[in-house]
Amino acid sequence: MNTNSFQLRHIGPRVKDQDQMLKTIGVESLDQLIYETIPDDIRLQKELDLAPAMSEYEYLTRINELGAKNKVFKSYIGLGYHEAIIPSVIQRNILENPGWYTAYTPYQAEIAQGRLEALLNYQTMICDLTGMELANASLLDEGTAAAEAMALLFDVRERAQKKANANKFFVSEEILPQTLSVLQTRAIPIGIELVVGNHQKFDFSEEFFGAVVQYPGKHGQVYDYTEFVANCNAKNIKVAVAADILSLVKLKAPAKFGADVVVGTTQRFGIPLGYGGPHAGFFATKEAYKRSMPGRIIGVTKDVDGGRALRMALQTREQHIKREKATSNICTAQVLLAVMAGMYAVYHGKDGLQYIADRVHTSTTTLAKALTDLGFKQKNTSYFDTILVEVEANKLRSVAEANGINFNYIDENHISISVNETVGLKEINAIVDCFEQAFNITDITVTEFTTTDVIPAGVKRATSFLDNEVFNTYQSETEMMRYIKKLERKDLALNHSMISLGSCTMKLNAASEMLPLSNPQWGNIHPFAPLNQAEGYLIMLKNLENQLNVVTGFAGTSLQPNSGAQGEFAGLMVIRAYHEANGDTNRNICLIPASAHGTNPASAVMAGMKVVVTKTDEKGNIDVEDLRAKAKKHKDNLAALMVTYPSTHGVYEKAIKEVTQIIHDNGGQVYMDGANMNAQVGLTNPATIGADVCHLNLHKTFAIPHGGGGPGVGPICVAPQLVPFLPTNPVVATGGDNAITAISAAPWGSALVCLISYGYITMLGADGLTNSTKNAILNANYIKERLSGHYSTLYTGEMNRAAHEMILDCREFKQNGIEVTDIAKRLMDYGFHAPTVSFPVAGTIMVEPTESESVTELDRFCDALISIRKEIAEASKENPNNPLKNAPHTQEMLTADEWNLPYSRKQAAFPLEYIADNKFWPSVRRVDDAFGDRNLICSCNPIEDYMEAEA
Repeated sequence: MNTNSFQLRHIGPRVKDQDQMLKTIGVESLDQLIYETIPDDIRLQKELDLAPAMSEYEYLTRINELGAKNKVFKSYIGLGYHEAIIPSVIQRNILENPGWYTAYTPYQAEIAQGRLEALLNYQTMICDLTGMELANASLLDEGTAAAEAMALLFDVRERAQKKANANKFFVSEEILPQTLSVLQTRAIPIGIELVVGNHQKFDFSEEFFGAVVQYPGKHGQVYDYTEFVANCNAKNIKVAVAADILSLVKLKAPAKFGADVVVGTTQRFGIPLGYGGPHAGFFATKEAYKRSMPGRIIGVTKDVDGGRALRMALQTREQHIKREKATSNICTAQVLLAVMAGMYAVYHGKDGLQYIADRVHTSTTTLAKALTDLGFKQKNTSYFDTILVEVEANKLRSVAEANGINFNYIDENHISISVNETVGLKEINAIVDCFEQAFNITDITVTEFTTTDVIPAGVKRATSFLDNEVFNTYQSETEMMRYIKKLERKDLALNHSMISLGSCTMKLNAASEMLPLSNPQWGNIHPFAPLNQAEGYLIMLKNLENQLNVVTGFAGTSLQPNSGAQGEFAGLMVIRAYHEANGDTNRNICLIPASAHGTNPASAVMAGMKVVVTKTDEKGNIDVEDLRAKAKKHKDNLAALMVTYPSTHGVYEKAIKEVTQIIHDNGGQVYMDGANMNAQVGLTNPATIGADVCHLNLHKTFAIPHGGGGPGVGPICVAPQLVPFLPTNPVVATGGDNAITAISAAPWGSALVCLISYGYITMLGADGLTNSTKNAILNANYIKERLSGHYSTLYTGEMNRAAHEMILDCREFKQNGIEVTDIAKRLMDYGFHAPTVSFPVAGTIMVEPTESESVTELDRFCDALISIRKEIAEASKENPNNPLKNAPHTQEMLTADEWNLPYSRKQAAFPLEYIADNKFWPSVRRVDDAFGDRNLICSCNPIEDYMEAEA
């Protein structure tokens, strides 16, 4: 046994177990199972052309060597990114803790109360600092949050504005350059015209519906927007404010001068720069706009006993309801990063944040005075942390970079310097020294901070914030460590048991893949640093792009999209650009099968396409003749087909090459949704089935952990004809020769977590990747056969095989009064997270075990479902007082003096023997979703509530 082999550690089934598993399935070998599962005409004929697999030791040595090639300068570039101090207690107990980073999106609230509380803290922090009524549980970054704000304001236009087709959106010239680029990408396809200008001089006409301003401006000037917003309101124009989160500790809350939406990033609240991400964008607005708000909102509700409970409010994601009528395709957040940012506020508290903001501002004014004393002109009249200096930039740059310092070089005569929480007198003097050396000025030393405050009274913060108990309790590390642990114990994550979510691929996130994320050589690189300072990153990212090209069979990759849904949008925008380059501007029809994921039609609409739904047959496959007819009908205007492969139903459709050929014959391009790529790697690929572009969920197939609902990465891989259109960035050029504008804020998106997927592929190699796919198929079919006779599999391939996942039909149980939700809640008592519920078919569960799970864990899971099936048989509509309807059962129930249920406490909490060895207790009983939606509360109770309770 080669114990240096990473695939030995990653793949769950032992070789000795495979014979028994194959026997259960009814095949003689793994190759026979693959033959019976995947159609012959799409099977790869040779091994993936990848470098030999590295051992974990070899990989960690290599990644440290690459990290050493990065030059970690002190970066004062700003533009929305600042060096931040990660409190060690948060780094060790959250960022590096699988109890937090391997959890799934909190759709099953009863086993996610810890994460939900942490996100409620985050939302409260955002509401307090912005002054807005409602905040969501984070978005992908500041640029995309601003784009979502624009879309929301477009959606909530007044009736008269819609009738008059008011479609102009004003963008302040002070906006961050990457935000402007993302706004351009999002505006064009949905018919919004951007008008960039000076907010102090702009004369609004009735054609405008909205505006966005930067607070402070991109080079640091703090503007008082009170009059501007008042003028907007007078003309019924709604205003979004892109705000720096730390500045809001000292600056007037945007709600106080009339903002309708406030967006930004929480990166500087204890999140590494990471060459651009992942970072949690924030989004706050008025309660009146809650139905148009993108993303997820955590709300307060009650459980069946009337106890306080948290849940994802409005959690039936809008794209699943509205589909082609959706205004946003957001189906993910940056939960892990939002949790960290919220905990940063919990740990520092109000006084701590005030100290940090004061220190940053004082350091900035001290630096400004020192440079002024040296004879340089500082041009900002009011600022928080960024000064604008008139200086001969090129002369200064060579000296600064020789001293390991980056400034933001605006033009040949101006730079800006953004100060962060790491800056003290030592750093101020290092900056001053650069000016002295560059211009041969007499040396001065700054020995004390100035006490000057350059923020005018009209924009100073006058309202309180973070007065809730949670922000005033955990300032010692001991208390903070225990608080984090208390919340962690309320959550079921992958470090406890298998999470068998169909379409979500919750596989092992190996420690060796995760370790480099804590290395400052990777964490402290600014995304707009000169490329020669990011040599390690560029080598790693290029290698990863090449690896993904090999895996998909395509010619080019963009790592920029920060989520799968964003990857969908990026892929369609690249197709759109391709058609436009060919003069086919009329091509705007997107065919989408009825079985598609809800983000597909939402993404198509965002890309300016019209959705035409095609039928599926009785076996759940694409109805080829209906597709053919609709492709021919729309052949002059056909832009694309969106198809998931294997299908959302867990089947390798045999007609897939015929399907893609039909689209090509009628002038369209094929977009393949990569949600199920875990069933393709090494055995087939998107290029082979005839696709032209696919997105990949690196947080599924390629092992980036879900983190409770993000970070995600959704890169797109494209065929040769689409390579020229891959997205760019306005600060650091990326993408093709005819690149579309930015999809997300940073050049390479969430570059830091790309290390994980690079490690996953590098340590598995071609053989390990292929064996992972084979074992994912083995595990799925093993579960299918073990559950045969207890549950029906809704769809299978022609030889009765599942792909890497299967849909179990639970609709017949309604005759016993049991809904699929009851099964989901009862599984918690058995120590398991529910599979995917009622998607893509209502009344079903979709199970995906992944390759990481051992046969022992698979058997535990199957035993649990079989036991539940017996409980279903004993249930009836007439007697709803049964273990399924009452699930989940809490420790409080089991230890109460009274027990009035018609079954034993043992059956309630310990129905199978294995449970006693590792019992997980849900912390609340079943939550009341309807109550939570009717009474939306998305932030913590104010301190007054606690004072009243004490009195």
